[in-house]
Amino acid sequence: MTTNDSLEDAIEVLQQLGLKEYEARCFVGLSRLHTGTAKQLSEMTEVPRTRVYDAIRVLEAQGLVEIHHSSPQQFRAVSLDEATETLRDQYEARVERLHDALDTVEIVDEDEETPVQQVWAMSGRDANENRTDQLIEKASEEVVLVLGDESLLTEDLVARLNDIGDGVDLLVGALTESLQDQIQTAVPDAKTFISGLEWLHGESATEDETAIGRLLLADRSTILVSSIMPDSKKEQAVFGEGFGNGLVVIARRLMAQGLLTARDPKP
Repeated sequence: MTTNDSLEDAIEVLQQLGLKEYEARCFVGLSRLHTGTAKQLSEMTEVPRTRVYDAIRVLEAQGLVEIHHSSPQQFRAVSLDEATETLRDQYEARVERLHDALDTVEIVDEDEETPVQQVWAMSGRDANENRTDQLIEKASEEVVLVLGDESLLTEDLVARLNDIGDGVDLLVGALTESLQDQIQTAVPDAKTFISGLEWLHGESATEDETAIGRLLLADRSTILVSSIMPDSKKEQAVFGEGFGNGLVVIARRLMAQGLLTARDPKP
């Protein structure tokens, strides 16, 4: 990535975090200078000089820029560590505010009957990781998880698996022995196994084929199955809950290869 690409990427991220374009450009410009004047910033960032002052006032109010009231005025950005921590705090505060606001919204549901056995589509690695984390956290009896890619064995997933409640059976499958060894080392209390499903193994797959990401069965009633797109590496999944015994038995037997069959749902 070139310097210009890095600068534009930084500006884009700052805008996603809530700064306007001129504010983002001025902050990125100041991050390249020990100190700078409005004239210097305008020339470097192509932000109109009159708009530089407006942007600096906003950045100062957010704790991202300091001003030396000399003639002409001098500006400087706070340290990178301080700036990232400030932006992180602001972002988390906004997310918390959003949660609190939506948590008080009254639910409008004209259908009094709760639908069952519905399957929903999800997209994105973050969304699938969050749903996986929630399902494992809520499990009270059993978690069966099969990982189809080493990249899915993240620090967050390992922490969640190691924090699983007492009395919850944890079975984690892998497609290769090397991944199984990684899982066993990272999650010593898990019962690990090698998946015996030929269609899950990458050895017979081509680069153009969709790869299996994760398969999760929680408490024999909630299922999440994801796949990784070959070109974009984007993870997509289907998720469902409230399934009857038949589908759960099939899914569990396929995923866990008959482990702990005594815990299979009874007809």
